[in-house]
Amino acid sequence: METSTIEKAAVQFGKGVPAYNLLGNGLINRTYKVDFADSTSIVLQCINQTTFPQPENIINNYRLIQDYSNNNGGNKISKLLKARDGKYYWIDPEENFWRATEFIINSYATSIPANPEEVFSAAKSFASFTQSLNGLQADRLEIIIPNFHNLAFRYLQFEAAVKNAHIGRLLKSTHIISEVRDRTALVDFFKEVESNETDYPTRVMHHDCKINNILFDKTTQAVICPVDLDTVMPGKYFSDPGDMIRTMACTEEENSNSWETIDILPVYYNAIIDGYLEGMGNDLTEAEKKNIHQSGLLLTYMQCIRFVTDFLNNDIYYKTTYPEQNLNRALNQLILLEKLETFIKQL
Repeated sequence: METSTIEKAAVQFGKGVPAYNLLGNGLINRTYKVDFADSTSIVLQCINQTTFPQPENIINNYRLIQDYSNNNGGNKISKLLKARDGKYYWIDPEENFWRATEFIINSYATSIPANPEEVFSAAKSFASFTQSLNGLQADRLEIIIPNFHNLAFRYLQFEAAVKNAHIGRLLKSTHIISEVRDRTALVDFFKEVESNETDYPTRVMHHDCKINNILFDKTTQAVICPVDLDTVMPGKYFSDPGDMIRTMACTEEENSNSWETIDILPVYYNAIIDGYLEGMGNDLTEAEKKNIHQSGLLLTYMQCIRFVTDFLNNDIYYKTTYPEQNLNRALNQLILLEKLETFIKQL
């Protein structure tokens, strides 16, 4: 992206000459920290309209959450800023969609948890975010990505991909296909969750609960707030703790091919569960608490399905850097799922 385009976007939200740096290593949106001579620093983002074809819905959800939090003493979130024209976004001449939030000073994010206390704090923060919005009707929020954590839908996509795949890719995937089909009980459990609003109420969920989406205070190391609220939308209880288990409680990240060292970190797993339960307080139902350990199984299984489906579909969704990367990602998640199943049986 040209420098002039970034500068043109930046000055819509601040005063003076902007100085900017790329912020984070996000794979979806381009994010910058922008400093100004005559106003406070901001976080400027160019929204990826391939992933988010209706970015106005992200803004609408953010404003709804921000207004509710401000009026009801909810959790702190980074303030959404208005552009010069009074809107909460700016569209440049090339139709790129830009938005800005305040930059929270003395804050940092991390990609790898430093210790169980950090994991506990992150899990509690994500849970407190949902808990603080319990008075906000979830159906008032827009669905940002339809069927994002709909396991039944993902399984149907998988079977369609198997049916239509090239024989070469199909033969390479036979082991994973077999293991996925052996675990359709997880799909059945998801359908029960989806259909039972009494035991599994729809809530305002973050849907992207990775450690790098939490801001910490540089001085105290305390949690400040969750960030990256683009996927906040209605969801079920398992999405957020499940995403944390899949990404924080594992020894290897999802691109690792070190098959022998993929495992569950018990101390991190327990920190996630304990932190999430504490952050949700009394809001979880008895059924949700009873089945809290299903969360990691559901999300890990779903991600395995999504990777192998993309491989069978000739890598049309996830970016790859070598031919069998999505197949290897699927195997990584399958191994993690097997380790998780063994671990949970021992609890």
